[in-house]
Amino acid sequence: MNNQYETTFINGKIFTSNRDQPYASAMKVQGGKITWIGNGEEIQQSKGNVIDLQGRRVLPGFIDAHLHPWHLAMYSKQIAALPPNVHSIAELIEQIRERRKSLKEGQWIECWGYDEGKLAEGRMPTRWDLDKAAPDVPVIASRSCVHIATVNSKVLEMAGITKDTPNPPGGQIDKDENGEPTGVLRENAREIVFKLMPVQTIEEDASALAELSPKLFAHGITAITDLMSRTAPVDYLEMYKKGQEKGLKQRTVLYYMWEDLRMQPIEDKERINRNNPVHIGGIKLFSDGSISGQTAWVNPPFLGEGENYGIPTTSKEELLAAGEAAKKYGIQLVIHAMGEQAIDLIVDTFYDKEGWLEDAPSVRIEHVTLPTEQAMKRMAEARIGIVTQPVFLYAEIESYLKNLGAERTKETYPIKTMLEMGIEVAFSSDAPGTAWADPVNPFLGLKSAVTRKAYDGTDTGQDERIDVAAAIELYTRAAQQLTRIPQVGQLKPGYHADFIVLDQDILEINPENIDEVQVVETYMGGSCVYQKEAAVKK
Repeated sequence: MNNQYETTFINGKIFTSNRDQPYASAMKVQGGKITWIGNGEEIQQSKGNVIDLQGRRVLPGFIDAHLHPWHLAMYSKQIAALPPNVHSIAELIEQIRERRKSLKEGQWIECWGYDEGKLAEGRMPTRWDLDKAAPDVPVIASRSCVHIATVNSKVLEMAGITKDTPNPPGGQIDKDENGEPTGVLRENAREIVFKLMPVQTIEEDASALAELSPKLFAHGITAITDLMSRTAPVDYLEMYKKGQEKGLKQRTVLYYMWEDLRMQPIEDKERINRNNPVHIGGIKLFSDGSISGQTAWVNPPFLGEGENYGIPTTSKEELLAAGEAAKKYGIQLVIHAMGEQAIDLIVDTFYDKEGWLEDAPSVRIEHVTLPTEQAMKRMAEARIGIVTQPVFLYAEIESYLKNLGAERTKETYPIKTMLEMGIEVAFSSDAPGTAWADPVNPFLGLKSAVTRKAYDGTDTGQDERIDVAAAIELYTRAAQQLTRIPQVGQLKPGYHADFIVLDQDILEINPENIDEVQVVETYMGGSCVYQKEAAVKK
């Protein structure tokens, strides 16, 4: 449709995420933006098209505030090492053997998503497992958390990793009782082999992002982020711009890794212009690893043999230096932190520092699995924002129970408490960084937050449940406030007409069935960009 003409949408059950006007049944759109929203009986004579929403539930388009679209696009071409595709290391070996038959010269065999809690053997694959499948070509298998990878002996040889190789700062090379590397590389140790991997052309990367776009629309996602953007070997801003030329339609915010921006500062202010469909929104650091991989910096330690407190991966000095750069550019500082000690490091570093942004938290903490009560209190006082992922508890319950125990697991991701304390919180998926075949699906996270139950029914903490409307707001209005994408996240006059139509009324159905809700149509700027069963090309 020509979005310069007025279009009136009628007969909808619209949830706006606008607390001043939470519900409506009709809206008018012109020039891609909402010009009026209210009740159907208030509509004056329409000047253009009229679209009947057929009494279906309408929500603002979802904003995934912490996502890895490039990885998600790449993983679709790799071996999925998780159910329903793989249930054991033995099955993974067979999948790798099969892939070996069609491998071209110079290619690596890449796998993603393994979680030892879901594997029949109950352990991580090692170099020797991967060697059974393909000893003569490089093989890498990434854990679901994306903080750990297993490589075969061929890769260790290429990287020069031996029993004498020391752990890099912020990383760990696992070794057996004889001191031999097992092939398991944690945190920064992975970078040693990442540098050896083949690099796709920017055109290939852009095409993969464009192919991902309709899959995101099928889940109602109209705005995305990339939380591990790089300047080299391909500059992500240029890659995403080319992706948009090829068909990527989602509004996109990039968060560049601090080590990249430290070496290559932002010179062109147009790169951070938030009115651009793709722009830089922040600087990213890691302060620890993952709960499921036992690399989060926790206190008390993980369950199991010995006292494992995880791996700290940054320092106060690095945080302050990155913060100064973010202040200079007028963008956010976003820091990955899951364990108590990692969260405390960030809060203690910035608690008494004045923020530099007026419209949003200057400092964001990503995940925030195990915050202490004092840390949450100080976050609220210092206006430190949180972007978290309730899907982790839903999908990775085996690892949480094994590493933390049942009672401590129930204390993770205390979303209700965070909101009650006045902390600005948003939801996201961190896809593909979780152990689920369809990790980007927002309805999984919504169900987890509302029911506080894992996929297998395990209680993950009933005291921290929130209601459905609040959960939707955290994936829409609140996500906009923390990503700072202009004029999205709510359905109200002056905002972009980005919205989705559902096949079920998510506000009325049994919360246990939220994961069954599907998107019928997705609109951006008032134009239909996706219909169930087939994407609509505009």
